[in-house]
Amino acid sequence: MTNKSRKWTLAALLAVTPLVATPVFAQAGVGENYRWLTFAVFAAIIAVTMYVTYLAAKRVRSASDFYTAGGGVSGLQNGWAIAGDYLSAASFLGIAGLISLYGYDGFMYSVGWLVAYITVLLLIAEPCRNIGRYTLSDILAYRNDPKKTRVVGALSTITVSTFYLTAQMVGGGVLVKTLIGINYETSVIAVGVLMLAYVLFGGMVATTWVQIIKAVLLVAASIVIVLLVWAPYGFSLPGFLADVVADPKVQARVANLLGDPAKAMSAAELGQRFLEPGLYFKAPVDQISLGMALVFGTAGLPHILMRFFTVRTAVQARRSVVWAMVIIGGFYVLTLFLGFGAARFVGPANIAAVDAGGNMAGPLLAQFIGGGPNSFFGNFMLAFVSAVAFATIVAVVAGLVLASASAMAHDLFVGVIRAGRETTPQGQVTAARVATVIVGAMSIGIGIAAKGQNVAVLVGLAFAVAASANFPCVLLTLYWKRCNTGGIVAGMLIGTIAAVGLTLVSPNLTYPKAVKAAAHKVIDAAPAKRAVASAALTSVDAAMAAKATKDLADLDKAVAKANADLAKFANDDTSFMGLEKPLFELKNPGLISIPLGFLGVIFGSLLMRDRRAESLWNEVYARQNTGLLVSKSVAL
Repeated sequence: MTNKSRKWTLAALLAVTPLVATPVFAQAGVGENYRWLTFAVFAAIIAVTMYVTYLAAKRVRSASDFYTAGGGVSGLQNGWAIAGDYLSAASFLGIAGLISLYGYDGFMYSVGWLVAYITVLLLIAEPCRNIGRYTLSDILAYRNDPKKTRVVGALSTITVSTFYLTAQMVGGGVLVKTLIGINYETSVIAVGVLMLAYVLFGGMVATTWVQIIKAVLLVAASIVIVLLVWAPYGFSLPGFLADVVADPKVQARVANLLGDPAKAMSAAELGQRFLEPGLYFKAPVDQISLGMALVFGTAGLPHILMRFFTVRTAVQARRSVVWAMVIIGGFYVLTLFLGFGAARFVGPANIAAVDAGGNMAGPLLAQFIGGGPNSFFGNFMLAFVSAVAFATIVAVVAGLVLASASAMAHDLFVGVIRAGRETTPQGQVTAARVATVIVGAMSIGIGIAAKGQNVAVLVGLAFAVAASANFPCVLLTLYWKRCNTGGIVAGMLIGTIAAVGLTLVSPNLTYPKAVKAAAHKVIDAAPAKRAVASAALTSVDAAMAAKATKDLADLDKAVAKANADLAKFANDDTSFMGLEKPLFELKNPGLISIPLGFLGVIFGSLLMRDRRAESLWNEVYARQNTGLLVSKSVAL
């Protein structure tokens, strides 16, 4: 594609984007009077990233440029880009929301994801940079049978990316609809169009800089909000936390979570409970399983592994992970203040009323500290946070699409279909762009088709597959001499099948019989609750009467939902898998599927012999520790 054609195509995309964003408005977080402000902020951020894409398109001349930015990214730049890849909308909005609703337990997600990068730094970053070239499969194919390992590696990459991608697309559609009122389908298409522009024309160069811009904006916005929240307390952490736990809104939330045990607790005890574990995580085994998937899954995420090939040396690879840890760790510390600040100033009940998962905690806090929903600055803050969240989704989706397209074009087309036949650099870039269009179209279609579905489990499943299939194979091919093609194929298949299979029979799926039982319970208890609330309406105590009005409104919503559930599942008694109840009780399969993945690699390697894997071990060992002959990493 010539520079002239790129220029005209990018101009067309810029012209189409406002048309795509012409919405049928739903109920939004921004009022009509300030909606223009939201679109102005969105347009500014999109214009900057599109201009970066235009500049990046001029630099994409080879497959190396498209896949790895020609290896010309510095350690600091790559650290910011990794942070941009890793800090998805779930990290930005989800963790702050969990902290605002559940206190201490929500912050444990931050700790878990930060610890994951220690695994990456110590075990994966430098060896991957020294062995691989473009993709996960390059690492596996270096000392094993190229065709077989490329096929299973590409399939695993596409599987993990699809799970993660679907969740991001659906989350993007719901998020933008909630924040500014654009309907779901339009939101998904807008995310898809921008993502395609970044990847199709700018490849890894544009994706890297979009991720850097997004990460800088995300961290800057969070710092500004935290400073405004923390300043009234003289930047004293004890003073800030003391005010949070003394807030009646926080104490009421804890009482609601604890139920009957809360009746014997004082207000001070309820507030202190917000800073203690147990409000969100109930089963310790589930916590361990989820933690394993997050820690080891991070080291096996294809779009994260690709980032280590964008730097020139192993030293820069290590440096990029250190910078990523600093940036991600600093951001996760900020989420503590974002979450607790939202709980203190907005209130857990108000946050949950907008979104039950708490995802609007950060934006609502930004709006509050800016002056509230009726102020210009409050709406500007909300608009800026909304735009950053949108950029966050697009940047993460771009990284995932690039990983999937690389697996299809580089691993399957060039490495398997055309194995042994020379492919020109321009031909490889063309194949990559065709694969990008295919993956992009699929992601938009899947995102629209998944409207209204509960896809939160898909992120956990993506990490579970990455931890159960990718991580054991990468780790053992780098550090175990006996690891060979048989082990890689067995580990990939067993790890993926175990993770997906166990999830399909876990509590994550919907079980109609249990849903209907819960609905009947709500309906049966409604008359007694309605009688109590109706009696309280006549109270001379204004606060009690107001609470009774709210209780009746909440009861009406609960009954309406229960009736809707009964109607929805009237003719169903079993889950998608034909089960009335879960066969596997853990929500995340990591505790079982990760050991199975390792056992698959071990037994597969011991049962089969592979002279190629054995003969290349000394070279692999030397290269992963010294970085010598990195240029020899070729598509085998």
